[in-house]
Amino acid sequence: MALDPPSEIRAVHDITTEEIEGIRNFIQGAVYCWVKNRPDEQFALRDLVGGENFEWAGTPLYCLYEKHIQKGKSEEDAITRAAIDAGWLLKSVVNDDKRNFIPGVAGLANGYRWRGGEP
Repeated sequence: MALDPPSEIRAVHDITTEEIEGIRNFIQGAVYCWVKNRPDEQFALRDLVGGENFEWAGTPLYCLYEKHIQKGKSEEDAITRAAIDAGWLLKSVVNDDKRNFIPGVAGLANGYRWRGGEP
């Protein structure tokens, strides 16, 4: 299944394939938890790994922050750019999922809502 309607998916660069797969698996677990517990609510990346879950150290997401620090970005800019990368990875996870999701807008971020009805 995929996003309905389809939209652009961008690749995240400058991390390993293994790191990307680890992040995708981590995000997919977060999406599954969200859909199980809040099936009728839209979610955005910040709902899954922001707010009280903002501390990424010790998670697969941390390499995104490190990548931008290594490129010479300030801490604030590295956090912003890592979140953008993670948002693209979330979009790819939702797009590749076996279920259908409806894209939307959640404030300044992209949001997604599970369409439901799949077996």
